[in-house]
Amino acid sequence: MTQDILELKGIASQVRRDIVRMVHGCQSGHPGGSLGCTDYLVALYFSIMKHDPSFNMEGAGEDLFFLSNGHISPVFYSVLSRSGYFDKAELAEFRKINSRVQGHPTTHEGLPGIRIASGSLGQGLSVGIGAALSKKLNGDDRLVFTLHGDGELQEGQIWEAAMFAPHNRVDNLIATVDVNGQQIDGPTKVVLSLGDLRAKFEAFGWEVMEMQGNDMTLVVEGLQKAISLSGKGKPVMILMQTEMGAGVDFMMGSHKWHGVAPNDAQLQQALDQLPETLGDY
Repeated sequence: MTQDILELKGIASQVRRDIVRMVHGCQSGHPGGSLGCTDYLVALYFSIMKHDPSFNMEGAGEDLFFLSNGHISPVFYSVLSRSGYFDKAELAEFRKINSRVQGHPTTHEGLPGIRIASGSLGQGLSVGIGAALSKKLNGDDRLVFTLHGDGELQEGQIWEAAMFAPHNRVDNLIATVDVNGQQIDGPTKVVLSLGDLRAKFEAFGWEVMEMQGNDMTLVVEGLQKAISLSGKGKPVMILMQTEMGAGVDFMMGSHKWHGVAPNDAQLQQALDQLPETLGDY
C-alpha cells in the first residue's frame, strides 16, 4: 500500500470520527450514508480534484463538486474543513441555531465550499449538468463531479437529467451514485426497486462503470478511471457499491442508522474503532 493511500485512510478515519461526534453532539443527523461515502469524498478532495480552499463561487479553472443527497452533510462538512475551507472548530456547531453547518447545506450562510442548497432530493444532477455546460461555454476544461443516493433515483427529475446529459454530450460530468441499497424507510428493493441501474444508464447513453466505495485504493483507482473516460462524448456514471455505516460495525448492514444519532455509549463504541489521526475538533 502506497504512502498516499495510507494517508488518505488516516484522513478517512478522522472524518468518520467527526461524523459520529457531530451527529451525537446535536442528537440529530444522518450518520449511515455519511460513513458510507467517506472514502469517496476524502479521495475526491485530498487526491483527485483540483480545487482551491480559498473558495470563490464560480470556481473557474477548478473541478467542482455538488452534493445532491444533502442529508449526508456531516461527511461533506468534515471533508471541507479538513481540506482547509473553514476551521474544524466550526463542526461543533452542527445543526445548532444560527450555525453555518446546518443539517442540509445551504448557500445563504456563506459557508466556503457550498455552491448549492441541497437536501431536496433529485436536483443535484441537473445542477451538475448546468455547471458542466457553463464550463464548456467558458472554455474551462475542468470537470464537474456529483454525488447521489440510490434512493434518490426514485425522483423523476433525475431521469430527465439522465436523458439530457448524453443528448447534449456533457462529457465533462462524472456523476456517482452511492449504491448502498438502503433508504430511510428500508431497503431500496423493498421501498421501490431500482432495477438494473447499469442497463438503465447505458440505455440513456451514459458511459457507466462500477467501483467498490469502501476500499480507498479501489476508490482512487476508480475515480482515475472515470476521469480517463471523460471527454469522449458521453457523461460518466459511477455506480459505487458501499455499506451504509462503513467503519462502525454496529451501524453497518441496516437502514436503521440512516438518520439516528448514537447515544453516549454508542459514540464511545464507534470512536474506539476509529483512530484519531488529525486531532478531534
